[in-house]
Amino acid sequence: MTTFFSADSHFGHAGVLAMSRRPFASIEEHDEALVAAWNGVVGPRDEVWHLGDFALGASPERCAALFRRLRGRKILVRGNHDKPRVTDLPWHEQHDLVSRKIEGVRVVMCHYPLRAWPGVWRGSIHLFGHTHGSLPDTSQSCDVGVDQWAYRPVTLGEIQERLAATPDIPEERRLGQEGDDDAEG
Repeated sequence: MTTFFSADSHFGHAGVLAMSRRPFASIEEHDEALVAAWNGVVGPRDEVWHLGDFALGASPERCAALFRRLRGRKILVRGNHDKPRVTDLPWHEQHDLVSRKIEGVRVVMCHYPLRAWPGVWRGSIHLFGHTHGSLPDTSQSCDVGVDQWAYRPVTLGEIQERLAATPDIPEERRLGQEGDDDAEG
Protein backbone atom coordinates (compact mmCIF):
# COMPACT_ATOMS: atom_id res chain seq x y z
CA MET A 1 0.00 0.00 0.00
CA THR A 2 1.19 3.49 -0.90
CA THR A 3 -0.09 6.63 0.81
CA PHE A 4 -0.92 9.62 -1.37
CA PHE A 5 -1.95 13.21 -0.67
CA SER A 6 -3.98 15.67 -2.71
CA ALA A 7 -6.18 18.76 -2.36
CA ASP A 8 -8.24 21.27 -4.27
CA SER A 9 -9.56 19.05 -7.04
CA HIS A 10 -12.67 21.28 -7.30
CA PHE A 11 -14.59 18.69 -9.30
CA GLY A 12 -17.55 20.33 -11.05
CA HIS A 13 -16.35 23.90 -10.39
CA ALA A 14 -16.14 25.69 -13.75
CA GLY A 15 -14.80 28.84 -12.06
CA VAL A 16 -11.59 27.07 -11.02
CA LEU A 17 -10.49 26.87 -14.66
CA ALA A 18 -9.92 30.64 -14.81
CA MET A 19 -9.17 31.16 -11.11
CA SER A 20 -6.29 28.68 -11.10
CA ARG A 21 -5.47 28.89 -14.82
CA ARG A 22 -6.11 25.21 -15.31
CA PRO A 23 -5.49 24.22 -18.94
CA PHE A 24 -8.81 22.59 -19.78
CA ALA A 25 -11.47 23.68 -22.28
CA SER A 26 -14.39 22.69 -20.04
CA ILE A 27 -15.11 21.48 -16.53
CA GLU A 28 -16.02 18.09 -17.99
CA GLU A 29 -12.57 17.81 -19.59
CA HIS A 30 -11.02 18.98 -16.30
CA ASP A 31 -12.88 16.38 -14.25
CA GLU A 32 -12.00 13.55 -16.64
CA ALA A 33 -8.32 14.59 -16.65
CA LEU A 34 -8.20 14.66 -12.84
CA VAL A 35 -9.85 11.23 -12.57
CA ALA A 36 -7.34 9.82 -15.10
CA ALA A 37 -4.39 11.45 -13.27
CA TRP A 38 -5.59 10.08 -9.90
CA ASN A 39 -6.17 6.57 -11.23
CA GLY A 40 -2.88 6.71 -13.13
CA VAL A 41 -0.94 6.66 -9.84
CA VAL A 42 -3.34 5.31 -7.19
CA GLY A 43 -4.06 1.60 -6.98
CA PRO A 44 -7.11 -0.06 -5.40
CA ARG A 45 -5.28 -0.82 -2.13
CA ASP A 46 -3.60 2.57 -1.80
CA GLU A 47 -4.68 5.31 0.60
CA VAL A 48 -5.38 8.90 -0.44
CA TRP A 49 -5.65 11.80 1.99
CA HIS A 50 -7.65 14.53 0.24
CA LEU A 51 -6.99 17.82 2.02
CA GLY A 52 -10.19 19.56 1.09
CA ASP A 53 -12.20 21.22 -1.65
CA PHE A 54 -13.00 17.95 -3.35
CA ALA A 55 -15.95 19.34 -5.33
CA LEU A 56 -17.88 22.57 -5.79
CA GLY A 57 -20.84 23.18 -8.05
CA ALA A 58 -21.39 19.54 -8.96
CA SER A 59 -24.66 17.90 -8.00
CA PRO A 60 -24.62 15.31 -5.22
CA GLU A 61 -25.14 12.64 -7.90
CA ARG A 62 -22.18 13.89 -9.96
CA CYS A 63 -19.98 14.04 -6.83
CA ALA A 64 -20.92 10.47 -5.95
CA ALA A 65 -20.26 9.24 -9.50
CA LEU A 66 -16.80 10.87 -9.57
CA PHE A 67 -15.99 9.59 -6.08
CA ARG A 68 -16.85 6.00 -7.08
CA ARG A 69 -14.48 6.19 -10.06
CA LEU A 70 -11.47 7.19 -7.94
CA ARG A 71 -9.28 4.33 -6.76
CA GLY A 72 -8.08 3.78 -3.24
CA ARG A 73 -9.17 4.19 0.35
CA LYS A 74 -10.14 7.86 0.56
CA ILE A 75 -9.84 10.06 3.65
CA LEU A 76 -11.10 13.66 3.73
CA VAL A 77 -9.60 16.58 5.60
CA ARG A 78 -12.48 19.00 5.11
CA GLY A 79 -12.02 22.26 3.20
CA ASN A 80 -14.12 25.39 3.00
CA HIS A 81 -16.04 24.15 -0.05
CA ASP A 82 -16.79 20.66 1.28
CA LYS A 83 -20.54 20.87 1.84
CA PRO A 84 -22.88 17.87 2.36
CA ARG A 85 -22.58 16.82 -1.30
CA VAL A 86 -18.95 16.01 -0.37
CA THR A 87 -19.13 15.16 3.33
CA ASP A 88 -22.00 12.71 2.75
CA LEU A 89 -19.79 10.58 0.47
CA PRO A 90 -18.47 7.29 1.92
CA TRP A 91 -15.05 8.55 3.02
CA HIS A 92 -13.15 6.10 5.22
CA GLU A 93 -12.51 8.96 7.69
CA GLN A 94 -13.14 12.71 7.89
CA HIS A 95 -11.20 15.34 9.84
CA ASP A 96 -10.72 19.10 10.12
CA LEU A 97 -7.14 18.82 11.37
CA VAL A 98 -5.27 15.55 11.85
CA SER A 99 -1.81 14.40 12.87
CA ARG A 100 -0.63 10.92 11.84
CA LYS A 101 2.65 9.08 11.67
CA ILE A 102 3.02 7.99 8.05
CA GLU A 103 6.08 6.06 6.88
CA GLY A 104 7.82 7.06 10.11
CA VAL A 105 7.15 10.79 9.65
CA ARG A 106 4.77 12.85 11.79
CA VAL A 107 2.43 14.54 9.26
CA VAL A 108 0.01 17.29 10.32
CA MET A 109 -2.73 17.83 7.74
CA CYS A 110 -5.21 20.68 7.41
CA HIS A 111 -6.93 22.25 4.43
CA TYR A 112 -5.45 25.59 5.46
CA PRO A 113 -1.74 26.44 5.69
CA LEU A 114 -0.58 26.85 9.28
CA ARG A 115 2.29 29.01 10.53
CA ALA A 116 3.01 26.55 13.36
CA TRP A 117 1.62 23.09 14.07
CA PRO A 118 2.07 20.25 16.58
CA GLY A 119 5.66 19.01 16.49
CA VAL A 120 7.01 21.72 14.19
CA TRP A 121 10.17 21.95 16.30
CA ARG A 122 10.58 18.19 16.40
CA GLY A 123 10.59 17.58 12.67
CA SER A 124 6.91 17.05 11.89
CA ILE A 125 5.77 18.27 8.49
CA HIS A 126 2.59 20.11 7.56
CA LEU A 127 0.58 19.41 4.41
CA PHE A 128 -2.15 21.75 3.20
CA GLY A 129 -4.22 22.91 0.24
CA HIS A 130 -6.48 25.96 -0.15
CA THR A 131 -3.92 28.34 -1.67
CA HIS A 132 -3.69 26.88 -5.19
CA GLY A 133 0.06 27.45 -5.25
CA SER A 134 -0.02 31.08 -4.11
CA LEU A 135 2.10 30.44 -0.99
CA PRO A 136 5.63 29.07 -1.21
CA ASP A 137 6.46 25.76 0.42
CA THR A 138 8.89 25.75 3.33
CA SER A 139 11.34 23.06 4.39
CA GLN A 140 8.60 21.53 6.58
CA SER A 141 5.31 22.52 4.92
CA CYS A 142 3.97 21.76 1.48
CA ASP A 143 0.93 22.57 -0.66
CA VAL A 144 -0.35 19.21 -1.92
CA GLY A 145 -3.02 20.78 -4.15
CA VAL A 146 -3.42 19.47 -7.67
CA ASP A 147 -2.24 22.81 -9.09
CA GLN A 148 1.22 22.08 -7.64
CA TRP A 149 1.53 18.43 -8.66
CA ALA A 150 0.44 17.97 -12.31
CA TYR A 151 -3.20 17.42 -11.23
CA ARG A 152 -2.47 14.13 -9.45
CA PRO A 153 -2.03 12.81 -5.91
CA VAL A 154 1.54 12.80 -4.62
CA THR A 155 3.52 10.45 -2.37
CA LEU A 156 5.31 11.34 0.84
CA GLY A 157 8.62 10.57 -0.88
CA GLU A 158 7.91 13.16 -3.59
CA ILE A 159 6.91 15.68 -0.93
CA GLN A 160 10.10 15.01 1.04
CA GLU A 161 12.21 15.57 -2.09
CA ARG A 162 10.56 18.94 -2.62
CA LEU A 163 10.93 19.90 1.06
CA ALA A 164 14.63 18.96 1.02
CA ALA A 165 15.19 21.39 -1.84
CA THR A 166 13.37 24.24 -0.06
CA PRO A 167 15.23 26.71 2.18
CA ASP A 168 14.75 26.55 5.95
CA ILE A 169 12.92 29.31 7.73
CA PRO A 170 14.12 30.03 11.27
CA GLU A 171 10.83 29.52 13.10
CA GLU A 172 10.63 25.93 11.83
CA ARG A 173 14.13 24.97 12.98
CA ARG A 174 14.16 25.41 16.74
CA LEU A 175 14.54 21.68 17.25
CA GLY A 176 14.30 20.44 20.81
CA GLN A 177 12.07 23.28 21.99
CA GLU A 178 11.18 22.49 25.59
CA GLY A 179 7.57 21.49 25.98
CA ASP A 180 6.99 20.79 22.30
CA ASP A 181 5.92 17.22 22.89
CA ASP A 182 2.52 17.69 21.28
CA ALA A 183 3.55 15.69 18.22
CA GLU A 184 3.24 12.43 20.13
CA GLY A 185 0.36 10.06 19.50
